[in-house]
Amino acid sequence: MTREHSNPTGAEQRLRELGIKLPAPPEPFGTYVEAVQTGHLLFLTGMLPTEGRVAKFVGRVGAELDVETGRKAAYLATLNVIAVAREHLGSLDRVSRIVRLGVSVATSGDVRDQPKVADAASELLQSIFGENKNPCRLVYGVASLPLGTPVELEVIFEVSN
Repeated sequence: MTREHSNPTGAEQRLRELGIKLPAPPEPFGTYVEAVQTGHLLFLTGMLPTEGRVAKFVGRVGAELDVETGRKAAYLATLNVIAVAREHLGSLDRVSRIVRLGVSVATSGDVRDQPKVADAASELLQSIFGENKNPCRLVYGVASLPLGTPVELEVIFEVSN
């Protein structure tokens, strides 16, 4: 493991170094809140690959979309995760660990590449927060997701005060 991958700098600094500009945090599409903190855990609602109130990717991996497009959708959904976490916490440097990453991938037929799609989310989180904060992960293949999107993420962070 190299020093670069251990991420000794904070998440906010790493975002700047990577040149990543976060989107505005998405607003709920229904009657719920985007983030709930209890104790040292921050639970984020299902995050979609949206910009504003619009789904940027629509379709199922293996039907209307290929794996690479699914990965792009997962990347955008992850940016939304990070934007909501920052809005709630004030700073991403308060994240002490990513506890769990749940990834639902809408697929058709006998698609088995859900982990490749989910890796786009894992890779972005790791590049910002470091390998030492990698979460456990659960990946689901599902028939459909809200707004017809190909990916939905659920994330639980451990945070410091």
